Amino acid sequence: MALSNTTLGVLLATIDGSIVLIAMPDIFRGIHLDPLKPGNSFYLLWMILGFLVVSSVLVVSLGRLGDQFGRVRMYNVGFVVYTLASLLLTVDWLQGRAGADWLIGFRIVQGIGAAFLVANSVAILTDAFPANERGLALGINNVVGISGMFIGLVLGGVLAPISWRLVFLVSVPTGIAGTIWSYRSLREIGVRTPEPIDWPGNLTFAAGLVLVMVGITYGIRPYGSHSMGWTSPFVDACLAAGVALLALFAFVEVRSPAPMFRLGLFRIRAFTFGVLSSFLSAVSRGGLMFMLIIWLQGIWLPEHGYDFASTPLWAGIRMLPLTVGFLLAGPVCGTLSDRYGSRPFATGGMLASALSFGLLEMLPVDFSYPLFGAVLLLMGLSMGAFASPNRAGVMNSLPAQHRGAGGGMNQTFQNSAQVLSIGIFFTLMIVGLSATLPHSLATGLRAHGVSAGVATRVSHPPPVSVLFAAFLGYNPARELIGPHVLAKLPPHDAATIRGRGFFPHLIAAPFHSGLREAFAFAIAACLVAALASWSRGGRVVAPEEGVLEQAVD
Repeated sequence: MALSNTTLGVLLATIDGSIVLIAMPDIFRGIHLDPLKPGNSFYLLWMILGFLVVSSVLVVSLGRLGDQFGRVRMYNVGFVVYTLASLLLTVDWLQGRAGADWLIGFRIVQGIGAAFLVANSVAILTDAFPANERGLALGINNVVGISGMFIGLVLGGVLAPISWRLVFLVSVPTGIAGTIWSYRSLREIGVRTPEPIDWPGNLTFAAGLVLVMVGITYGIRPYGSHSMGWTSPFVDACLAAGVALLALFAFVEVRSPAPMFRLGLFRIRAFTFGVLSSFLSAVSRGGLMFMLIIWLQGIWLPEHGYDFASTPLWAGIRMLPLTVGFLLAGPVCGTLSDRYGSRPFATGGMLASALSFGLLEMLPVDFSYPLFGAVLLLMGLSMGAFASPNRAGVMNSLPAQHRGAGGGMNQTFQNSAQVLSIGIFFTLMIVGLSATLPHSLATGLRAHGVSAGVATRVSHPPPVSVLFAAFLGYNPARELIGPHVLAKLPPHDAATIRGRGFFPHLIAAPFHSGLREAFAFAIAACLVAALASWSRGGRVVAPEEGVLEQAVD
C-alpha cells in the first residue's frame, strides 16, 4: 500500500514538473501570448521554474512538519492541494498576460502540493520497509518519479495539440483517486517528534533560497545591451541578499532548540556524502533535458523534415531511451544495493554518466539517431544505477525520528541544484551562441538576398530568445526580418527563409559550440559526484529508534 500510493503521488508530481515544457507553444497560443516578445520571457521562465522553485523552498519545512504531526497526514494534505490546483489551472479563462499570471500563480500552488507529496513519500517508505528491502522500494519510487519527467514530455506532446487545458486536467481524476486512496489506506507508523515550529529558520531559509533562485532566473535574461543579466544590479542584489539570508539561516539553526534544518545530520558521513553526490548529480543533469529538447525540437527534427507543430511530440518520443534506461537500472540496482551497499553502484553510475556526457559531446549536431538513442539509453542506465542506491544509502543512514527532515534536506539540495544547473547550462550555451551566432545569421541571410544593412541589423537577437525559439519549436527568421523585407526577396529565397530548415541550419554550429561547454561542465560535476559517492564509506544503517549520536559514523 505504501509503495504503490507514494509512487503514484511522486509520479504525478514529476509528470507535472515536465509536462508543461513540451506544451508551452500550445499554452501560449491558447492564452494568446507571444513568448518571443520582449518582456514575455518572464512568463516563459516562471511557467517552467515557478513549480520547481517553490518545491525546493518548502520541501524541508514540509518534511519537518511530517516528523512533527505525522508523515501520512502531511502527505494526504499534499494530494488535496495538488488536485485542487490542477483543477484551477484547467479553468483559466483569462487571456494574455493576465492568463499567464493565473497559470503561474496556480503552478506555484501545485508546486506546494507536490512538495508535500515528495517531502513525505520517502520517509513513509523508509518507515514501512525494513532496511534490507528499502533499496528496492526506494529504487522503484525514485526511478518511477524520475521517469515521470520524461513521461510528461510525451504526454504533453500528445495532449497539448488537442487542448492545452488537458495538460492540467489529466492530473485531476488521478489526483482525486489518489487522495481517496491515501486517506483510506495509509496509516501512521513512523516516529513523531512533536516540537515547536522554527519560524526564524523557516523564514530566513525560504527568503534566502527564493532570492538566490530569482537571481539565477533573471541572470539568463538579457539586460540592457548585454546578452545576459549577470551584471544587472537587480540580479546582484538578489544573489547577495539571498546568500546573506542563507548565512543568517545557518547561524539561526545552530542556536535553535528545534531547528528545521538538522545540521547535526551532517555529522553522519554516509548522509553528508550521499547528499553531496545527489546535489552534484542533479547539477549535471538538471539542464540536460532543456539542451536535449532544444537540440531535437529546434535543430535535428526540423532538419529531418518534421514540421515545427509536430516537433514537441517527437522530441519527447525520441528521448524515450533515457526513460527506459532509468526503468531498467533503478529497481535492479536498488535491490542489489540492499545486499552490497550503495557505494559501488552510485559511484559506478556517476562514472558511467560522465562517459555518457562525453559521448554526447562527441556527436555531431546532425547525428545518426540509433547512435544518439544508444547514448541516451546508457545515460538512463547510469543515472538509474546512481539514483536508487544513493537515495537508499541516504535514508538508511538517518535515525527514524529525523527521516522527514533528512529526506527533505536531500530533496532540497537536489531541487535547488536543478535550478542552478539550468542557470549554468543556459549561461554556457548563451556564451557560445554570442560568440558565433551574429556572423552565422548575417552570412546566411545575405546568401539568400537580404541586404547587408538589414542582415547586420537583425543578426544580433538576444541569444536567450534564440534558445527559447528553438525550445518552443518556433522559426523566428520570419519575425526577425519582417514580412515587408520578405516580400521584396525572390520567391525562392523567401520560401527558403520561411522554411523549416533555414533557422535550425543557421544556429546548428553556434549551438554545438555552446553545447560542448555545457557538457564539459556536466562531465566535471559527474566525476566529482563519483568521488563524493565513494567517500561515503561502508554501508550504514541507523537504528530504528534512538538519538542522533547513535547513527554518527
